[in-house]
Amino acid sequence: MNTEQSSEQSTYPSKPLTRFITDKANCWQLKEYQDLGGYDGFKRALTVSRAAVLDEIKASNLRGRGGAGFPTGLKWSFVPQGDDAPHPKYLIVNADEMEPGAFKDRLLLEKTPHQIIEGLLIGGYTLDADIGYIFIRGDYYSAIQHIEIALQECYDNNLLGKDILGSGFNFEIHIHTSAGRYICGEETALINALEGKRAIPRAKPPFPQVAGLWGKPTIVNNVETFCNLPHILNFGADWFKSLGRFKDAGTKIFGVSGRVKNPGLWELPMGTPIGEIIEHYAGGMSDGYKLKGYLPGGGSTDFLLAKHFDTPMDYDEIGKQRSRMGTGTIIVLDDKYCPVAMVLNLVKFFAQESCGWCTPCRDGLPWAAVLLEKIEQGKGELADIKQLEDLCKFAAPGNTFCALAPGAVEPLQSALNYFRDDFEKHITQKSCPYCEPIHSETTHD
Repeated sequence: MNTEQSSEQSTYPSKPLTRFITDKANCWQLKEYQDLGGYDGFKRALTVSRAAVLDEIKASNLRGRGGAGFPTGLKWSFVPQGDDAPHPKYLIVNADEMEPGAFKDRLLLEKTPHQIIEGLLIGGYTLDADIGYIFIRGDYYSAIQHIEIALQECYDNNLLGKDILGSGFNFEIHIHTSAGRYICGEETALINALEGKRAIPRAKPPFPQVAGLWGKPTIVNNVETFCNLPHILNFGADWFKSLGRFKDAGTKIFGVSGRVKNPGLWELPMGTPIGEIIEHYAGGMSDGYKLKGYLPGGGSTDFLLAKHFDTPMDYDEIGKQRSRMGTGTIIVLDDKYCPVAMVLNLVKFFAQESCGWCTPCRDGLPWAAVLLEKIEQGKGELADIKQLEDLCKFAAPGNTFCALAPGAVEPLQSALNYFRDDFEKHITQKSCPYCEPIHSETTHD
């Protein structure tokens, strides 16, 4: 696709995902969105062929922002096209943000619902799809309200429905509020839930691109992935690639939570070093605290340390450090909080959220929680550490039906590696070394 570009690169946005978020209270509504160039990307897409739009998305090197980082254009290329392609075709926005420590999608859902809708429209046109779903976490109340209003605005202004903007393209979008299960982050479990079935992963192949929702071609992508599409169509693949500071293209919304001076979210170039995000944007550690470690991409990623601060927030580079970028929302562990307790909290969550479909997840995660609680209470044995290490191997990729269990044991296996002394002190001291001792004697004035 040939995209007209101004010679003045400086006029292009450096923070496209948040450029529609202004100080106006109603910045999420249609008029304000269009005043800032909203739906221009979709209108540009309508002027060229579907194949040309797909080529532009491929050329942009946009990788899925849900955690896996799979190339979006490549994923979309597997959807059947042509006169004999089955219909209806479906597009699904995964807005069921259940990853511990993740809150990036909520910002976009609440503040820029039209950006998500525009991304869906571009995807719908590109793949000759018929229906879109926004599968959203049920307790994102403000986001749901804003999306409902935004959808009605689009129907009222011929941006959804029949013969959109006189193009002959028909597309409709529905909201589906999730009952709230972490397993719905797995795309085929999400599809099952959308069909009203038990949320368990499906065997693949067939892949959803060929046989997904109700057996029809289906694409599932994260909120942030769809939000990038209007800007790629507006400003071109070369511009998008130029935004990244390392290999991966574009920008991303990164976040930091924990004992830092300025927790929050920032749209930054892909490839921004981890240390820059924590030290500069998050302001470094709160007074009186030191950094012990951090999960770089939410609760289901491996711990990294201060020595990894120079690592770019880039899918492949973090992989070289034996962790994952995941959601890009960093959870900081300080020197006064027990790493065993932190991992126990995460493992309990994942054990509760297991769909129970395979043994390593259904039985292994609850047993890991039992062992960790035993250690945290000062009742552990050194043999328990060996059992935990074995459980991590049993739940490794290739041994489970989906990625829930492998992700669940990532903080555990890395904590056993980096913070092993803390585990052993719990056992040898028969108490948590981070807890204040409880005195049996009391004194009275």
